[in-house]
Amino acid sequence: MRCELCSGKVVKKKTSYSILYEGHWLIVEDVPAKVCLQCGERLFDPDTVESLQKTVWSKRKPDKKIETPVFEFA
Repeated sequence: MRCELCSGKVVKKKTSYSILYEGHWLIVEDVPAKVCLQCGERLFDPDTVESLQKTVWSKRKPDKKIETPVFEFA
């Protein structure tokens, strides 16, 4: 399979998905996706997108938390 953006090779692999939701960054790890090896574009199957939505909207307790430095652009 080839990437529609850059024509690079696309492979199935696990990736991370991040989203800013209600003022907080959420990260979902080990998400199955098709990823372009050239530009990094990620393609998610409809079932995966639905599962991601349920995870984000569920407001369940996260499996772990990380501290992330934040900088303002000068």
